[in-house]
Amino acid sequence: MSGGLFSDESMLRRVHRERAVAISGPRALLMQAAHPLAVAGLLAHSSGLEEPYERLARTAELMDTITFGPREQAERQTRRVRAMHKRVSGEISEAVGPYPAGTPYRADDPELLLWVLFTLIDSALVVYRKYVGSISRADEALLWEDYKVVGGLFGLERSEMPESLAELDAYRLEMLEGDSLHVNDWARERAREIVLEPPVPLAVRPLVEAVNFATISLLPDRIRGEYGFKPLPPLAVRRALVAGGAEYLKRAVVPFLPSRLRLVPSARS
Repeated sequence: MSGGLFSDESMLRRVHRERAVAISGPRALLMQAAHPLAVAGLLAHSSGLEEPYERLARTAELMDTITFGPREQAERQTRRVRAMHKRVSGEISEAVGPYPAGTPYRADDPELLLWVLFTLIDSALVVYRKYVGSISRADEALLWEDYKVVGGLFGLERSEMPESLAELDAYRLEMLEGDSLHVNDWARERAREIVLEPPVPLAVRPLVEAVNFATISLLPDRIRGEYGFKPLPPLAVRRALVAGGAEYLKRAVVPFLPSRLRLVPSARS
């Protein structure tokens, strides 16, 4: 599509044109909610966990516009998001992890915006590698360059984002092994409903259960543990089930799907 932020050769389009990558949304939302200040500043005020499927649909639509749509439309929509973020601030009411009651938050805090951006690229990569195909470090670096453009649309300066893939790796380690992430009771309760009780007809419950199992299994171990998702099979069995199903899809299903089934509509157009 002419006039877009990205070309058909960009890694962002190559990754997000795959329908399978859509299941990265619930994982990203659960990771976002593992940050107490992100819960307060970006999710609670936007009904992100009260209406999770509406939020996921809005996020998917916005990412579709950014990835495949005209530049002017992407910039117009993200300006509205930035304006909403500027109006959201406050203090958390209860102590969580290293954050005492009264810790201030604001939705346009660069640290929170970076965490949200990271959850999007991390979840997209995890799902792509698991269900679509391999991706090289060079292509991963190109994808991060594209995501930095996305970060800029939401108000992040280049200096506020990891410059290189190595710095992004270091950020991942810092966040997942540091003391910034703690799932509070509200997020834990709402998150279980997001994953285990989606509002769908009974006829599609088996498919939803399969997606939910993948979502929980693909969470980082620490975050999954803090949510208290169980019972799950033992780790070795869980990994074998997810890996086996993923390899089947990756080798025997996805390569042979017609583009109308494999690719999102915006990519086909």
